[in-house]
Amino acid sequence: MAVGTGNGTSLREAALAALENAYAPYSNFRVGAALRTRGGKVITGCNMENSAFGLALCAETLAVAYAVSQGITEFEEIAIATEDTAPTPPCGACRQVLNEFAPDIRVVSYTRSGGEASWSLSELLPNAFVLNNSRGRNV
Repeated sequence: MAVGTGNGTSLREAALAALENAYAPYSNFRVGAALRTRGGKVITGCNMENSAFGLALCAETLAVAYAVSQGITEFEEIAIATEDTAPTPPCGACRQVLNEFAPDIRVVSYTRSGGEASWSLSELLPNAFVLNNSRGRNV
């Protein structure tokens, strides 16, 4: 995972670079993610599978966890990169993780072959579960 200010590197490029580190020997579905914080830092993550499947970590969740471990909890945009033929949105669990901290985040998915799609998180996760209405939101 890299932390930086971008230095001209787009979120797309950062997500594609993170994709190179993905560890997905079971599904062969490699994912890279690049998260832009409200302060402009770019934090990356990649998926990491495990032979005990329930212990696998998604790229998006790993990027958020790394940011939170550094005390960063405000995010503006996340880019996801895959080798699939169509842009892939985050899984449901990752959508919920993103909602915890950034319910208004922009989600952009890229493919190595040039495909691109974008959504707001509220489009991907309407009526999200929220245990504490003030958590993750500026109120």
